[in-house]
Amino acid sequence: MKSKVSMLTFLVCCCALCSIRLSAQAFQFAKDKLVAVHVAMSVETLKGKRVVRVAKDSAVKEVDEPTFVKLKGVEFKDGTIEVRVLSKLQPAAPELARGFIGVAFRINEDNSKFECIYIRPANGRDSNQVRRNHAIQYFSYPDYKFNRLRKEAPEQYESYADMGLNEWIKMKIVVKGQQAKLFLNENREPSLIVNDLKQDAEPGAIGLWVDVGTDGLFSDVSITR
Repeated sequence: MKSKVSMLTFLVCCCALCSIRLSAQAFQFAKDKLVAVHVAMSVETLKGKRVVRVAKDSAVKEVDEPTFVKLKGVEFKDGTIEVRVLSKLQPAAPELARGFIGVAFRINEDNSKFECIYIRPANGRDSNQVRRNHAIQYFSYPDYKFNRLRKEAPEQYESYADMGLNEWIKMKIVVKGQQAKLFLNENREPSLIVNDLKQDAEPGAIGLWVDVGTDGLFSDVSITR
């Protein structure tokens, strides 16, 4: 009897795992499925793979703004977002540019509210330890940009991880309620945990986000809900 119960439990677990895997949906890049918001965007083929190239509109002078490519037809509240990103510095990038690139989520309809986690690849291997500690960033638009969070809660919304410019980095963001975790590459432990997302947990769009001085590439987007 015990062996039968064990086998039944095993089969139930397998079915549950299969269901989780099947719920992950790859997003197919096509211009009619992407909406550029204060960015220049192009869909290209790189080494046989479709990628989206994104650069911030130079007319937007502030940082931590709605500067992203929205994924059309995708509504996301809780779940997992996975994407591979690569950032290069533009030839005319200012000194403050660090290759800012990441993911915005729960974006409302008029882009006036959203959450965002991004990375600063240039900081990951900097010789200055303070800059290294600022390799990863969470912010919430419009009220909780990085400078306010850094002032009011030093170190709480930033973290270090090994990374560099001009290399593909896998970002996996796991969101549940008011918590978000960022996993980089194949690391089993999160590089950043945010336990108090600032916006209400309302469903919204997903955006491929960049900031000043970044020539950003995105590929292999998949979403689990």
